[in-house]
Amino acid sequence: MTDPEPTPPSPAPPPALPGAAAFLGMGLSAAACVAVGVVLGVWADSTWHTAPAFFVVGLLLGLGAATWGVVAQIRRYL
Repeated sequence: MTDPEPTPPSPAPPPALPGAAAFLGMGLSAAACVAVGVVLGVWADSTWHTAPAFFVVGLLLGLGAATWGVVAQIRRYL
């Protein structure tokens, strides 16, 4: 009797996707960055009467920080 052909090893499973907690953390992190930038911008505008200059600057800095943070978190899974 001959032995049956051995089955080839199965390929490695793909890496696991991050759980819901990782996505929730990304969203909260992005929202917090934008919120902090806007709040600081509104505070600076009310203090120095420069509306809406610092609001816009705070918004843009918050968006930039949020983008940088989300990209850094996503790179862990690529």
